[in-house]
Amino acid sequence: MDCYTANWNPLGEEAFYRKFELYAMEWNLKEDLRDCLVAAAPYGGPIALLKNNARKEKSPSARPLLEIYSASGLLLASVPWKSGQLVQLGWTASEDLLCIQEDGTVLIYNLFCEFKRHFSMGNEVLQNHVLEAKVFHTEYGTGVAILTGAHRFSLTTNIDDLKLRRMPEVPGLQKPPSCWAVLSQDRVTIVLLAVGQDLYLLDNTSCSVVTPPGMSPSAGTYLQMAVSFNYRCLALFTDTGYIWMGLATLKEKLCEFNSSIRSPPKQMVWCMRPRSRQRAVVVAWDRQLMVAGNSTECIQFVLDEDSYLVPELDGVRILSRTSHEFLHEIPEASQEIFKIASMAPGALLLEAQKEYEKESQKADEYLREIKDQKLLPEAVSQCIEAAGYEHEPDTQKSLLRAASFGKCFIDKFPPESFVRMCQDLRVLNAIRDYQIGIPLTFTQYKRLTIEVLLDRLVLRRLYPLAIRICEYLRLSEIQGVSRILAHWACYKVQQKDKSDEEVAHAINQKLGDTPGISYSEIAARAYDCGRTELAIKLLEYEPRSGEQVPLLLKMKRSKLALSKAIESGDTDLVYTVVLHLKNELNRGTFFMTLQNQPVALSLYRQFCKHQERETLKDLYNQDDNHQELGNFHVHSSYSEKRIEGRVGALQNALDEYYKAKNEFAAKATEDQIKLLRLQRHLQEDFDKPYLDLSLHDTVSNLILDGHHKRAEQLYREFKIPDKRYWWLKISALANRGDWEEMEKFSKSKKSPIGYLPFVEISVKHHNRYEAKKYAPRVTPEQRVKAFVLVGDLDQAADAAIEHKNETEMNFVLSKCTASTDAAVVEKLNRARAQLLKK
Repeated sequence: MDCYTANWNPLGEEAFYRKFELYAMEWNLKEDLRDCLVAAAPYGGPIALLKNNARKEKSPSARPLLEIYSASGLLLASVPWKSGQLVQLGWTASEDLLCIQEDGTVLIYNLFCEFKRHFSMGNEVLQNHVLEAKVFHTEYGTGVAILTGAHRFSLTTNIDDLKLRRMPEVPGLQKPPSCWAVLSQDRVTIVLLAVGQDLYLLDNTSCSVVTPPGMSPSAGTYLQMAVSFNYRCLALFTDTGYIWMGLATLKEKLCEFNSSIRSPPKQMVWCMRPRSRQRAVVVAWDRQLMVAGNSTECIQFVLDEDSYLVPELDGVRILSRTSHEFLHEIPEASQEIFKIASMAPGALLLEAQKEYEKESQKADEYLREIKDQKLLPEAVSQCIEAAGYEHEPDTQKSLLRAASFGKCFIDKFPPESFVRMCQDLRVLNAIRDYQIGIPLTFTQYKRLTIEVLLDRLVLRRLYPLAIRICEYLRLSEIQGVSRILAHWACYKVQQKDKSDEEVAHAINQKLGDTPGISYSEIAARAYDCGRTELAIKLLEYEPRSGEQVPLLLKMKRSKLALSKAIESGDTDLVYTVVLHLKNELNRGTFFMTLQNQPVALSLYRQFCKHQERETLKDLYNQDDNHQELGNFHVHSSYSEKRIEGRVGALQNALDEYYKAKNEFAAKATEDQIKLLRLQRHLQEDFDKPYLDLSLHDTVSNLILDGHHKRAEQLYREFKIPDKRYWWLKISALANRGDWEEMEKFSKSKKSPIGYLPFVEISVKHHNRYEAKKYAPRVTPEQRVKAFVLVGDLDQAADAAIEHKNETEMNFVLSKCTASTDAAVVEKLNRARAQLLKK
């Protein structure tokens, strides 16, 4: 700690940079990095190397070798390169490796050199070949830009949604540009290229010459350009050693620096920290590294061996054969605390804590000095923040102990920031371990998020560590442990060395009923790997039939899918399987399959009733179900337009009902056929619509039309009950207003329904005069009601008194009014009194 600032290098008056070792690389490279194609993923990602790429020998031993290492130099996978000549390697945002070939084909591999897919950059690229390529990242995703042998640019901004764009031609361009870069401005991807002392900007439609503001006229020819990690800044290096730094929009210059080194650099990358005002680029030559920014001075490092620069969000990783280092700007909180002779509250608190451990009274003096300035909360916050920027656990602990010490002297200091930093550092230290090899900084970790970090651990198949982190951070099971176990299970089913039973049992033992686990997704992965039986065994553990059935159908296990659908009780699911079977099997096999599943057969019949009537007939024929066949023909008869067709369908129904020995249905159908024929004759005779009327409506309409003899004929032929016929006839006569015929009919013979209906129907049609004719003929039990209906309350009272029925008397009284029916009221009251005396 005493020599903590020994590796700090000042750049100007306010900024300091330091370079420290992340890992001692033990990848035992025999080649220099300059002899390999190298690509390192950002955010502490893996490193891809293609060895022997420049060799032209065709012997198998000299075949190029593609290797992927962790950031600590541990070999993750390697594979001999058997495809075409590679021009460039690059990584996607999801850590897939892009291998760009000379013919414009881009092959995509995962971390373990397992081929995933490929795509082509188009015919023009294929014909002219790839001279140079760059992989870039925008808000749309990972993109690829190509410079062809015809000196034309093609690019795609998102390899997952491939849309190729051919950029405009640069006028008079006869040789490759000296350098070029991909920029992103206002959500539009453009190409900036340098030809001699000229800069050209290619957008979707045009090529324009641009001049950076403040560029020295004697700057010379452009040799190198670099875009910052966030694509907001641009740096240009010329053959006079001049470096211009400005915004990527080329509208503002930030600073410049003259390095006086004329030889072209191997690499130039930005080294910036988010929210910092300092701007700097790192330029690398064979044995020299330079950090230049908005200062007249620069920082220089000697490189002992060939190195490769990897730009990061908050610094630069430096790879070599023996070491992996990180160069970055010292954050403000760390500067405040560790700068020599600093009197910042964080620095004083750190000293106070050290003195306290020595049991020195100076601890109290330092504390008082901070408290007198009321800066203790700031001091604690500074120590917590600085701990996050430290790579060494001992320094982290020292700062956190100081923060914890200071917290004790503050009332109600919120502990969340301290607890969260302890958790974050524990996670970061775990993944920085040499065996894991993900050297994330605190800034990168916060930008990446814990969810993405867990995804990256899963991609590396570091399932136990990912689960431990989830449990430690107490993430919800669906977000954390469940998701990781599901990935583990999907990886497990790809292992061919164990039997289906062992793998299924092991997965179920580990996963059980963990929330958020979908066994159907794991089974789908097993099926994709060609392990159908394993997929079926895994589906047995899937509790949701809606997830089981689609996969079983996909696996051609339709009968099993039907059984599962029926077990679920979900009719929609059963319909899905049945219709799938219908399209998959021939008609006979399909019907036989349904015969063994009554529920499915019943549902299919329901479907056919609404959608496929003819299929329904075939089903009933196969079952010899004459009753349902009869019903089918009856239903079909109603869709027939012509009477002959309808009668024919009903005749078929009649035959089926006789076969089914359903006498009632047969008689009803026979009567319907007879009625239809009679209705046709009536329609022809009277030129009025009678078809499709019921028997009652037919009789009623005949009476309404005055065809009494025809109505009598139907009454006799269809043996309509007397009571029903009398009701029909008096209702129709009243509707017609044929009171004379109605009176004649009432006298034709004794009414089977009595004469009260005559009274009621007459009153209903507002004809009390006719109603009074029938009231005296009503039976004594109903006579009171009849007289009340016709309004003859006096006779109603006499009938009630004659019957000596108190209820009837009360009924008549309720209809009387005191002003007009006083005599009737008096008569009834007298009769009631006499009745009560007895």
